[in-house]
Amino acid sequence: MGSQVRAASRRCDPGPVFGEVGPEIIEDTLIHLATENEQSLSELSDQAGCFKETQTVEFIFLLSEKWHLDQSARYQAVELLERFMIKHVEQVCKSSRENIKSCEQGQGSSWSSLKDQIYDTFVLRLVSCVQLASKLSLHYNIVNSDTALQFLQSLKYSYTKQQLLESELAVLKSLHYQINVSTPLAYVELLLEVLGHNGCLLPAKPLHQMCMQLLDFSYLARDTIYDTLLKIAIENSTPSKLQVAKFLTVKEDFMLLAVGIISTSVFILNPGQWEQVVKHLNYITGITSQSILEFSYALLKHVVGSTTSKQHYRNCGTKAPENRIMPLK
Repeated sequence: MGSQVRAASRRCDPGPVFGEVGPEIIEDTLIHLATENEQSLSELSDQAGCFKETQTVEFIFLLSEKWHLDQSARYQAVELLERFMIKHVEQVCKSSRENIKSCEQGQGSSWSSLKDQIYDTFVLRLVSCVQLASKLSLHYNIVNSDTALQFLQSLKYSYTKQQLLESELAVLKSLHYQINVSTPLAYVELLLEVLGHNGCLLPAKPLHQMCMQLLDFSYLARDTIYDTLLKIAIENSTPSKLQVAKFLTVKEDFMLLAVGIISTSVFILNPGQWEQVVKHLNYITGITSQSILEFSYALLKHVVGSTTSKQHYRNCGTKAPENRIMPLK
């Protein structure tokens, strides 16, 4: 009976409501997200993105779906796991002089060794991050210890409830209890609100749904999409290690990701309004129209294929992007 009620409540969920927030709140929230994004990029770890591999993201997405969590929870879980694992690896490095030296030299064998050390508890930490993410979405299902423990036992893990609680606490302590950090979905939804407030007459619900689908795809195909974007930026199919390192801030820029997701969604659903929306996004965020176009092209290329995406741009009277998003050479 309980599961039927939860299923019914999910079917009746109307989703986000746009156009109900005052301009002052919108402006304050936009400034807050922009500031948070800039601060995050300024403090970026060299290991950022290492724990957003496709298999890990897919695991979290499938587990979130199994437990009927909302969209924001799955992104929050991915970001929590990423932040925790980076902190955890840093702590392991500091605990051993040999590992510290190896990490500073950037030896692949050292990184492989560190991954081996944390492998045994990785799934436990992942489940803990999904649990914590579920608790940030109070109007949806919260994953309790019994549910999490049952899942781990189904995978032949023999953790106790105490170990599960200790794992949650370990994540919280490592992140200094700062777990409610904005995800790319928050950026997307706020920018959709701003576009509506600025007079862009777009179908809110279909556009929001398309944005979520593309955001899922961008998480799952993250490396492929940004690899294409990097090659556009440097006008070369074989980037150097330095160019890859400098491009890390682009890969972790939530505001760029959000405008790219919205731009691509509009291009798919309402191509006639695409150029107007890109101009609005440029005005709102300061991200150049060319950069937005290039991100959309990189994303669309992997959604529908390179030949189709180029033809789609031509049909809209727009040239497929040339190579200029940031000077890395």
